[in-house]
Amino acid sequence: MLAASLLPNLGAAPDSTPDLALDPRRPQYHLLPAANWMNDPNGPIYWNRQYHMFFQYNPNGAFWGDMHWGHAVSPDMLHWRHLPVALSPTPGGPDQDGCFSGSAVVNAGVPTVIYTGVRSVPKDQATLSDGHNNFRETQCIATCAQPQLMGWKKDPAPVIAAPPPGLEITGFRDPCPWRFGEWWYLNVGSGLRGTGGMILLYRSRDFRRWDYLHPLVEGDITPASSANYTDPVDSGDMWECPDFFPLRDKYVLIYSTQRKVFWQTGVLDTASMRFHAEHTGILDHGSYYAPKTQLDEHGNRILWGWIPEPRPLDEYRAAGWAGMMSLPRVLDIDSSGRLAMRMLPAIEQLRSGEQRGTTGVIRGCCGAMRCSAPLSDRQLLLSLQIQQNGNAPARDLLRLEWKPQAHRLLIDDEQIPATDTPRKALEFTAFIDGSVLEVFVNCSFARTKRFYYTGNKAPDILISSAGISDLKISQIKPISADRLTGKSS
Repeated sequence: MLAASLLPNLGAAPDSTPDLALDPRRPQYHLLPAANWMNDPNGPIYWNRQYHMFFQYNPNGAFWGDMHWGHAVSPDMLHWRHLPVALSPTPGGPDQDGCFSGSAVVNAGVPTVIYTGVRSVPKDQATLSDGHNNFRETQCIATCAQPQLMGWKKDPAPVIAAPPPGLEITGFRDPCPWRFGEWWYLNVGSGLRGTGGMILLYRSRDFRRWDYLHPLVEGDITPASSANYTDPVDSGDMWECPDFFPLRDKYVLIYSTQRKVFWQTGVLDTASMRFHAEHTGILDHGSYYAPKTQLDEHGNRILWGWIPEPRPLDEYRAAGWAGMMSLPRVLDIDSSGRLAMRMLPAIEQLRSGEQRGTTGVIRGCCGAMRCSAPLSDRQLLLSLQIQQNGNAPARDLLRLEWKPQAHRLLIDDEQIPATDTPRKALEFTAFIDGSVLEVFVNCSFARTKRFYYTGNKAPDILISSAGISDLKISQIKPISADRLTGKSS
């Protein structure tokens, strides 16, 4: 699910169906559906030697609504093939108005998804009232015995039919299960208006009979801030899309609220089953929301996120597609106990050719670059510009600058937070694809940026630098011949 502030008000339907394979703004090596709307990653899982990605999907158009679970499969988290829709709303069922976000596990050898089902109810019965919808949220289960995870069978009734009694909650969704000892535990995103977000904690032995324990962790906001918001996610009164997992000798909590994604690292008190944060930060300082993690075949923790469309609804609805999945990121804990991330190393196999020097060009908005330099008393500058059509001057896409006198590292004139500022060296990586830019600085700072242009041809990206002598610039090989617009298998 996503905050109401990110939901569009539907306009008129497009007059014609566009040819998505010819849209230069459509990415060539990010995962996105064959057409229509995508948002949150759901239940990514490695099963039967394949990576399965499920995601929030509207089969009826490039706008939010009528949430299904789309499905794609990959041997390496890079090359994807679409499969038929995995979950659809059941008329008369607890999910009749939408199959919202959730998770996938293997329970007693059986692939199992737990997700939030919603149905419209009067406002006084709703757990989700955001100014757009009044939904009753319940936690539902489906299982699958088919090798490619097609043909899911739903339990007829929710496994958690209502929030804990006595709590006037601001939401009740996006279940995240995890195992500790002989028990399954389950986090559910929630919160209390005027108080802050919280993560509700449940426990079960069989994954179906769940007992509520207490909040795993609670937020704290200024109560007065709630009065100006219809949607409690915007005010911080509700935390959605929680994810919780061990990493090295710490535990990590990730949640989405106030149009941002926050992370916390800390310790789990296993006696009280409460999480105590030691460090916190923003996961991505750009167009990035509702992430979800999984383990890969080697036990690495992989992060996925939804990259939304900041352009107007009329534009992306007419384009016939909206939203994409981020590239896979590998998570770690650094020496200070903070969360670190890097791009999946396997993406190197998509690189084609390499330019080196102080300047270069990425052709057709489909490439990557990286560089490193010491952070000393010498000023550094890195500039990415979009080469516009005709004689129009290039326009800025991203500017990175190191100002040694002030000891400040800036991206687009915004200072990287002091706790994220590298002390001795700069390691910079960027991936450009159609209309998205994913940037990483020293494994501690990420920014995802959307950019758009006119015309039927993707422009080149001009890269220049000062004080940086080892730019490495590559083209990226597309993962399909038609921008993943082929029919489902």
